[in-house]
Amino acid sequence: MTATDRSIRKIVIVGGGSAGWMTAAALSNALQTGCHITLIESEEIGTVGVGEATIPAIKMFNQTLGLDENAFLKRTQGTFKLGIQFVDWGRRGHSYFHPFGTYGRPFDTVNAHHFWQRAFEAGRASSLDDYCMAWAAASRGRFAPPSTDQRNVLSTYDYAYHFDAGLYARFLREYAEARGVQRMEGKVSDVAMDAMSGHVTSVQMEDGRCIEGELFIDCSGFRGLLIEGALKTGYCEWTDWLPCNRAVAVPCAATPEPIPYTRATARDAGWQWRIPLQHRTGNGYVYAADHISDEAAADELMANLDAPTLAAPRYLRFVTGRRRLFWNRNVIAIGLSSGFIEPLESTSLHLIQAGIAKLLAFFPDLGFDPMTRDEYNRVATNEIERIRDFIILHYRLTQRTDSALWRYCAAMGIPDTLAEKIEHFRQHGRLIQRDFELFGPASWLAVQIGQLNTPQKTDPLMAYRTLDAAPWLDKLREAMAAAAAGLPTHGAYIDRYCKAEQDPLSC
Repeated sequence: MTATDRSIRKIVIVGGGSAGWMTAAALSNALQTGCHITLIESEEIGTVGVGEATIPAIKMFNQTLGLDENAFLKRTQGTFKLGIQFVDWGRRGHSYFHPFGTYGRPFDTVNAHHFWQRAFEAGRASSLDDYCMAWAAASRGRFAPPSTDQRNVLSTYDYAYHFDAGLYARFLREYAEARGVQRMEGKVSDVAMDAMSGHVTSVQMEDGRCIEGELFIDCSGFRGLLIEGALKTGYCEWTDWLPCNRAVAVPCAATPEPIPYTRATARDAGWQWRIPLQHRTGNGYVYAADHISDEAAADELMANLDAPTLAAPRYLRFVTGRRRLFWNRNVIAIGLSSGFIEPLESTSLHLIQAGIAKLLAFFPDLGFDPMTRDEYNRVATNEIERIRDFIILHYRLTQRTDSALWRYCAAMGIPDTLAEKIEHFRQHGRLIQRDFELFGPASWLAVQIGQLNTPQKTDPLMAYRTLDAAPWLDKLREAMAAAAAGLPTHGAYIDRYCKAEQDPLSC
């Protein structure tokens, strides 16, 4: 290292799990030489381990690392995911599907959902779900990767995965260690900071070891050992908008034919997830402690499982919100240490991925330019707040009045950024996109219509259209049904290409 070399040479990642090992894998892949990366984790502390459902962006992360999809799924007991089914959210007895993909194909300057609405209101079209290829396949238990032929209706959907987060972390640990990352077992007992700059200079281990670094990545989970424990960064709570603050999780036996989608079922005090893996089914109840006790929540979850349990219920506590700064001094928080949005739309692992992408895009040198740090924080804040609004949308747009939680959600105040989007859609069926949006127009359309926010009017341009879209919609639905019927079952596809070789529970 020369006197003018300002490159960072020592990075310390505090915490393992998905956040730590995804960060270590990405950094070891991107920083190919000249930087020592140390990851500190304790087997005693463990991880939250409920991030088993993902969104399509995870494919890009794995591809960037050069991971083979089938090998990854074999190692993590993975299955495929075409979207999320929401049951009893808008009202009891009603369900809808949030797909990965589009509804049909654009064929006019006016969005297709306006033509669907006109036909639907005339009694000449069925549920919006029926015009989505992802649901055509998912509802029939079918899966294959999308076609690359843009003329084929099988090109109009996308997919993500369900997998065991613990096995994924183990898989990435092997990847990172093979590229030079050093893992240190143990707990951090103290954090040393420079008196002048306030930067973290080292962490002290319980056994007396001192690990020095220049850039520190806080992946220590809810505790925020560095970003909060040492730097006192502060936290913005969102509990007024997202009142659920507890979860109880329990695995049960796998079903013979895993469905290729996640299911989220609304309950009186929250909602229940169901995530099918090859070796088990993940289940959990996310709930508001003000409306149900831990014991009652566990009882309700156990009463709504479709197979025998494989372990005792596990409880989690959380506070929805974000750190006031994601990057403070020479510490960057990634994962739960940076904030938490409940797992309703499977964004936990994506926010880890997004934090890593921003770290690489704004990678610092030893000068830690405040302008770079501020831009990182601005982008990170905008991103998580747009995701927050999308999650709140599911709660606010409910017609349920059968329990105290849902009555509260239906009447609660919401961020102006979300209120404006709801009103634009309610009045004109317009889908408003601002800044960086993880969830695109098709996602917002799925939830707005699915949660019964029916537009009062269609786009004014519809007054200049004479097209009768009903026959086109009929042909689209029939084509999708026929295409789905030609796909292999989800289980058959897994058995052929990515069947896990061993059940980790039997090891």
